[in-house]
Amino acid sequence: MSKPSDIAQADLDKLVNDIKLEDAIALTSGVGFWHTHAVPSANIPAIKVSDGPNGIRGNHFFMGTPAKAIPSATALGATWDTELIGNAAAKLLADEAKLRGASVILAPTVNIQRSPLGGRSFESFSEDPHLSGHIAASYIANVQSNGIGACIKHFVGNDMENDRMAYDSIISPRALREIYLMPFMIAQKYASPWAYMTAYNRVNGLHMGENPLLKEVLRDEWKSDAMVMSDWFGTYSLSESVNAGSDLEMPGVGRWRTQDQMSRALRSKKITARTVRERAKKVLELVQKCAKGAPEVLDGDGEERTKDSPEDVALMRQLAAQSIVLLKNDGGILPLKSGQLKKVAVIGPNAKARVLSGGGSAALKASYFVSPYEGVVNALPKGVEITYHEGSQAFLTLPTLDGELVTEDGKPGWIGSWYSHVDDKFTLAPKPIKIQLVDETNMMISNSHPPEISERWSLNLRGFLKPRATDVAVEFGLTVAGRAKLYIDGKLVIDNWTKQRRGESFFGTGSVEERGIFQCKAGVKHEVYVEFSNVKGPADNDLDEVIPLGGPGLRLGGADVLDGDKAIQESVELAKAADVAIVVVGLNADWETEGYDRTTLALPGRTDELVSAVLKANPKTVVVTQSGSSIEMPWAESAPAIVHAWYLGNATGDAIADVLFGNVNPSGKLSLTFPKRLQDSPSYGHFASQNGKVRYAEDLFVGYKHYENIGLAPLFAFGHGLSYTTFEYSGLELIKPKASANAEDFEVTVSLSVKNTGSVTGSEAVQVYISLPAAPFGQLHVPKQLQGFAKVKEIKAGESKKVSIVLDKYAVSYWEEGISKWRAEQGEYTVSVAASSSDVRLTGKFEITKEFEWRGL
Repeated sequence: MSKPSDIAQADLDKLVNDIKLEDAIALTSGVGFWHTHAVPSANIPAIKVSDGPNGIRGNHFFMGTPAKAIPSATALGATWDTELIGNAAAKLLADEAKLRGASVILAPTVNIQRSPLGGRSFESFSEDPHLSGHIAASYIANVQSNGIGACIKHFVGNDMENDRMAYDSIISPRALREIYLMPFMIAQKYASPWAYMTAYNRVNGLHMGENPLLKEVLRDEWKSDAMVMSDWFGTYSLSESVNAGSDLEMPGVGRWRTQDQMSRALRSKKITARTVRERAKKVLELVQKCAKGAPEVLDGDGEERTKDSPEDVALMRQLAAQSIVLLKNDGGILPLKSGQLKKVAVIGPNAKARVLSGGGSAALKASYFVSPYEGVVNALPKGVEITYHEGSQAFLTLPTLDGELVTEDGKPGWIGSWYSHVDDKFTLAPKPIKIQLVDETNMMISNSHPPEISERWSLNLRGFLKPRATDVAVEFGLTVAGRAKLYIDGKLVIDNWTKQRRGESFFGTGSVEERGIFQCKAGVKHEVYVEFSNVKGPADNDLDEVIPLGGPGLRLGGADVLDGDKAIQESVELAKAADVAIVVVGLNADWETEGYDRTTLALPGRTDELVSAVLKANPKTVVVTQSGSSIEMPWAESAPAIVHAWYLGNATGDAIADVLFGNVNPSGKLSLTFPKRLQDSPSYGHFASQNGKVRYAEDLFVGYKHYENIGLAPLFAFGHGLSYTTFEYSGLELIKPKASANAEDFEVTVSLSVKNTGSVTGSEAVQVYISLPAAPFGQLHVPKQLQGFAKVKEIKAGESKKVSIVLDKYAVSYWEEGISKWRAEQGEYTVSVAASSSDVRLTGKFEITKEFEWRGL
């Protein structure tokens, strides 16, 4: 058996040349969903990878190990605190990866929010490449310093989800460099990721797994020694991807790089043995780094675990609270003084909902979760009356029934029985292969079925709905990648088996949710029974009954049928009777998810109507919003206080309560612009794929650069965030650049003092924007762009702290397409020190007397 010390000390040049060519071929593709190949004869171990970026899921979507869920990437970006992100990434993610036997985290994501509609916008740090790159660099450096590899993704141009495997991102060379490659470039310079993941899409004509950017930029220009892997099922060719520099095809099912196909490509000289060994060596280099960094993790196929130590729980709560952005606080309504409250109304569809992250590969099974409602209850002293109403329903698909089902003997969950099929007519074997307790109702089964079961199989699930207090109509929803029927007390309620409608669920392989209503009786434990098979049912224009690519899945949801008018009126009455109303609204993992994009920035259903009604009923109303990207707020002007809480992970409710009641002074600032309406966003009208092409027509004017360029005020600006205190900026000093024209020597230090002019201790994210000189060569420049920032922490009331921010060659350079180099022009540069992109506090100027050019990092 191979030992980590063997590969850690190996001469890889010798090793890769000594192994059989068949073994080198094997190393260029994965095994199953999460592993690389082992070569026992050469003492080469396998390594296991696991999805991030806001937690470590482990091997299984289905019945996975409960996990720590940290805030979404946009929330992490909103901290503007690289030190905190680094500490949290090392402590919470690297340690959790070790508990799961994972050597590499498939994270972070550093794509750009060119539109807030992007389905995975929540998964990337910012609309700004500088902020995104430096947060990512700290994340990666600290994870890797603990011996766990980081795989930065998705390289590059995967900024929307619809048609993601086919669309062609048409990006100008300058925008590609300055906006979309820049976060990767900064992360490479300061953290050297051990791995890169290629995007699904094309860029300027070629899929990224086959794109010259891999060699020309990543290898030749940036000198990266990282291993390059495909996104899952994101390899579309054999010789093209091998020759372009894609080292590892993932996953190891349904793959291109089989022994047979690779041998045929070798015989036809479409690839060479030398190139195959080059690809294999990059995989070995990653294995060796993992063996040196955390040797105890290699071949980690034991029991997956999590550990919520008091220190970890406290850190997750701190991280979540530091992410929260106070958008508005008219009249100082916040913080709430709990000792002066007698009655608090908590209202809204997100108040009790389990909203902890966006959907897709970022989704996790939380080891614990505190809802906003529970956080408020925990924070208030005994004796305060707390009332609650859902107010309106805001789900896209019906909420899962996790926690609502019990077995016949009262255990949480339902009993699943796995059956092989004995023919193609769905005839079940007489006995089940396996019977197990299933504690979830959203099941991405993927590769988690019993290994001995037939290719076509069924899973029948039986449980009981917890009794309702009154007679009520319950609406159920059934979504499948496969086919299923739902029976309540033996009555067929939903048929998603006989005829189906194709949808976007389960990473684009599943059905539309089918719904049905059942009248539940008070006090009755109704039987819930689902027949499920892994074979798709027929649909219009698609009669093929096949096993879905990527694996089967089943989702059962349900909710009491709500009278919308009555719910809003009852919420209004609760608000009127309360000292303060806290309205918790927003999106969830159905609206923001991998696999498809949003179609609107509006909150779902009648949410806006609910918020407006409560604001009118009680002038002392705090609105808490949850989303991973921007949303429209047509009621914002009438709301005295708005708190944006992103997706905060396990500690959601406690962190929100910490801010609402003043235990934490908010210091988060927006990592992306919130427009007043969708039509104001930079990519409006050309965000979608048109005949397979996505035209990045906004070019350099992404995010705040667009709003400033056309003089359009957003709802809330990039970098905006209030505090329970106030800050004064003064004493701007610029230490001028050296006279040298050498790019590596260029440096300007921006120094200033930040004074807390309020009454409580607070922290402030100071932002430095640079405006390039008027371009003598006819270049088009954005008005200003972020090129430096610093989080000045724990400034006491009346105290001043000095902060220095160093600007380097990146801050003054643009990509000159005519010479394919970075250029810093001669002329006068303006420095704007700001509290947000629209709130400039101090300005200064410096001059570059002699232009310079450069390439590389």
